[in-house]
Amino acid sequence: MITRSALLLLNTSQQSHQGYKEHIVPETANTPILSVDNLSVEFDGHRVIEDLSFTVEAGKTLAIVGESGSGKSVTSQSIMRLAEGVGAHYPSGHIWFESESFGTIDLLKAPLSTIRKVRGKDIAMIFQEPMTSLNPVYTIGDQICESLTLHKQISQDAARKEAVELLKMVRLPDASEMLDRYPHQLSGGMRQRVMIAMALACRPKILIADEPTTALDVTIQAQILAILKELQKELNMAVIFITHDMGVVAEVADDVVVMWQGKKVEQGPVTTIFTESKHPYTQALLSAVPKLGTMEGQPYPKRFPITVVENNEPTVVGEECIQNTADYESEPLLSVRNLVTRFDTKKNFFGKATHRVHAVEQVSFDIFKGETLALVGESGSGKSTIGRTIQQLQKATSGDISFNGKSFDKLSKSERKKLRQEIQYIFQDPLASLDPRKTIGFSIAEPIRTHNLIQGEGNIQKRVTELLERVGLTKDHANRYPHQFSGGQRQRICIARALASNPKLIIADEALSALDVSIQAQIINLFMELQEEHGISYLFISHDMAVVEKMSHRVAVLYLGQVAELGSRQQVLETPSHPYTKRLLSAVPVADPFVQRDFSKIEGEIPSPVRMVGDEPMILTQQEIAPGHFIAQS
Repeated sequence: MITRSALLLLNTSQQSHQGYKEHIVPETANTPILSVDNLSVEFDGHRVIEDLSFTVEAGKTLAIVGESGSGKSVTSQSIMRLAEGVGAHYPSGHIWFESESFGTIDLLKAPLSTIRKVRGKDIAMIFQEPMTSLNPVYTIGDQICESLTLHKQISQDAARKEAVELLKMVRLPDASEMLDRYPHQLSGGMRQRVMIAMALACRPKILIADEPTTALDVTIQAQILAILKELQKELNMAVIFITHDMGVVAEVADDVVVMWQGKKVEQGPVTTIFTESKHPYTQALLSAVPKLGTMEGQPYPKRFPITVVENNEPTVVGEECIQNTADYESEPLLSVRNLVTRFDTKKNFFGKATHRVHAVEQVSFDIFKGETLALVGESGSGKSTIGRTIQQLQKATSGDISFNGKSFDKLSKSERKKLRQEIQYIFQDPLASLDPRKTIGFSIAEPIRTHNLIQGEGNIQKRVTELLERVGLTKDHANRYPHQFSGGQRQRICIARALASNPKLIIADEALSALDVSIQAQIINLFMELQEEHGISYLFISHDMAVVEKMSHRVAVLYLGQVAELGSRQQVLETPSHPYTKRLLSAVPVADPFVQRDFSKIEGEIPSPVRMVGDEPMILTQQEIAPGHFIAQS
C-alpha cells in the first residue's frame, strides 16, 4: 500500500509518433512474474502509451529508459493501478501478475480490494518526487509504520523498531531520531532514502523504482544500488528500474526497454542495447550520456554538439565551443564569508533548544561574473542550505553575503526586491515549486509582471513562448497545469521561469537531475549559451560529477557543512587531494555494462550534523596546495 500519498505523479507525453519501427530482441523462455501485454493508456482521449508489451522475471532487473514524457512513469503507475486516479483509461491491454495469495491475476481488471492487498506488500514503488509522495503532516516514523502494521500485522512498538532498522539500511544517520521528524526537515536525498526504506519494508516480490537515485549523491547512490542488489538476490525480487541515468542502467539492468513518445522502440539485453542499438532514438540517447574524464586536460568548460532525432535519423546539431566566460579580473558578483546556518531540532520542556543541525559551518567562496561554481557533496552536506540562504529563503545564523559589492544586511526593501529578480532559484523538486492552481504560462509570466520587465500582455505572452521553446517545449503547453506534465517537463518549466526575469545569478539546485540525458545535454548547452550571451553566473548544486565536469569553472566539495576542497574544475576533478573528494569520484557510475565496479558498501558509521547545544564542531582550516586550490586540514 502507498501510505497517505499527498499527490500522485502524472506523466503525460506527446502523441505516439507514427512510422517508427520497433527493434525487438526475442525474450527468454523463463516464466515471468509480471507480463505487460499490449497496454494502451489514454488521458482525456490523448493516447500516451500505445501497445506496450514486456515481461519481468523474478530476480532480474528490467530498466525502462526514455525521454521525459515518453510514458515511463505512466507505465509504472498503471501496474500499481494509480494512474486511473488521475484520469487514465485503458483502451486495451492486460497486466498479468503471479501472486502467491491470488494466483495469476490481471491487475487492470482485479477489484480494488485485491489491488490494495497487493500494493505495498507484493508490488512496491519508489516515486520520483519524494516531497510530494510523503505526507507533510505525518512524521517519517508514522508513514513507515503504517505500511508495516497494515501488511505485516505487527504492533506499533515492533513496527518502530523495524522502521529504525530500515532507515539504517538506507544509511540515514540518527535513524531513531529521524522517525520523529517531518518530511520538510530532511534534505531531498534523505527524503528519497526514506521512500526507498518504505518501499522495501514488506520485502516485495516486485519493486518498481521510478528514478530512485535521482536525488542522491553518487556515494549514497552506490550504497543504495548495492542494497537493492543484495535484497534482490536474497528475496529473488524482480525490479523495474525507471531511470535516465545510463550509468546506473549499465550497472544494474539485465534487460532494457527503450520508450519514445509512448511506444517501445527497442528492447534487448543491456549489453546489446549499449553496443548494437538499432533505433535512432536509442543511438541519440547513448551519444548524449556525459562521461567523467572526457574533459581531461581542458582548463575551461566546453559546449559539445548533441545528437537529436530528426526525420527518423540521428542528426548532430551545435558545435564545439570553449566556455571561457568567467571574468576573474573584476570584483566578485557574489561573496560568501564565514557563513553559518544551524537549525534547532530538539527542545526541552521549557522550550530551550538542546540539539542543533550544523548544516553550514564557516563556508566562504566567491562567484564571478560569467562563472559557474559547482557545489558537490553528499545529501545533507549543506549544499541546498547554502543556496537557500543566498536566495534569502533561509536566515543565516552568522556570516556575511554580498552581491555586487553590497552586503545583504545593508539592503533596503526596494533593493531586496531587485535582488530577488537578479538572483533566481531552480528548485530540486519541480512539482512542489509550481502552483498547482495556475497554468504554467501564468507561472512563467509571473516574475515578468512582478518586476515590470515587459509591458503589454501580447509582448509578455511572446516572451513566455520564447522561453518555453528554449527549454524544449511549445507554446501549446502554456495553458496546461503542472500535474499534466512529467517530472522532467516540470523541471524545464522551472528553468524557463527562472530565465524569465533576466537574472545575473541562477542557483540551480539539482536542476538537471530530473531530466533524461538527451534533454539534459540540451539544457547544459542552453545554460552555456545564456552564460556566453548575457554573462549569467551559476551556483550549480549537483551530485552528477560528469555534468559538473562539463559545465563548471570551479568546484567546491562540501562535507558535513564545511568546504573539504575548492579549486578549478581541472584541479579538483583531475588531481583530487582530499580523501572525501577521491571517494566521491570513485563512486561515479560508468555507462558501460562491461565495466564492473566494486559495490561493497562504504564502511563506518555515517557522521551526523546533529549535535548537542554547546558541542561545537571543529572548524577545519584551509590550506592552499596550489594557486587557487584549497583543501581542508584538521
